[in-house]
Amino acid sequence: MNVSSVTEFIFLGISCSHPIRYLLFVLVLACYTTIILGNLLIVVTVNTEPCLHQSPMYFFLASLSIIDAVLGYVVAPKMMADLVTCGNTISFGGCLAQVFFLHFFGGSEMLLLTLMAYDRYAAICQPLTYTVTMNRPRCARLLALCWVGGFIHSTTQLVLILRLPFCGPNELDSFYCDVPQVVKLACANTYVTELLMMANSGLLSLLCFFTLLVSYGVIIGTLRGHFKERGGKALSTCSSHLMVVSLFFLPCIFVYLVPFSSSRVDKMASIFYTVVTPALNPIIYTLRNHEVKEAVGRLKNRWLFSSSCVKGEQI
Repeated sequence: MNVSSVTEFIFLGISCSHPIRYLLFVLVLACYTTIILGNLLIVVTVNTEPCLHQSPMYFFLASLSIIDAVLGYVVAPKMMADLVTCGNTISFGGCLAQVFFLHFFGGSEMLLLTLMAYDRYAAICQPLTYTVTMNRPRCARLLALCWVGGFIHSTTQLVLILRLPFCGPNELDSFYCDVPQVVKLACANTYVTELLMMANSGLLSLLCFFTLLVSYGVIIGTLRGHFKERGGKALSTCSSHLMVVSLFFLPCIFVYLVPFSSSRVDKMASIFYTVVTPALNPIIYTLRNHEVKEAVGRLKNRWLFSSSCVKGEQI
């Protein structure tokens, strides 16, 4: 590990204009509120509905919602605090922690989305063996592997950064700490490190995305000619997955496959998959999935009924 003289980093991605700061604060606050409430709603709905709780697909969906909620917490609160207080600094240790947890939860989500595609493939293309293949203990083990994979991915990123010396400058052209921006500030030749990080993040994103596209291609091919029987519901579910996958993977591929360029589009793409995508996921799954919509309706009716009973007892 190299000794670094830099003790903090300065974010240049946050505008100095007060009107723009306030506008960004409102937008980030709206996204963060949606992230917390929307994903919490899905987790509560899945765990209170027996028919959903026993399904591997919704077991993974609840896990995805947990990851999205925590992923939003890694970036959004710090960003909102900086926008309100006009602050734009982060300590060296805080920056490394942000990088670690961003890639830990981001890598875990990447692998989980791939696992969800495999689950849909097993359910549609191998229905006779699906209940055996995707039993609950196996689902739990596969989910644990996603978390382990995310941990290995983020640890690798962190180790590569810690090997670099930082002696100045300390200005990050971003809203938060991420690998491409931090590496560019190292006081050493980072060509090999850039290649390793590109392979770790960019190629992993591309490989998972390609695997997902192949899986859904096979699913659509299997459903061809069976739309009236079971294709409608399956295609509705798969279309929701594909929307979420595209919203998450395309910005990641854009940022990390050629990660060491600098442009406004890079910043917009990075903020999209850390703040916007976790907010859109629960909206997509709630609006496009009939079972989730019906379960949310039943949950709402139970809550209204219990509230009316409590008021009746008080009277």
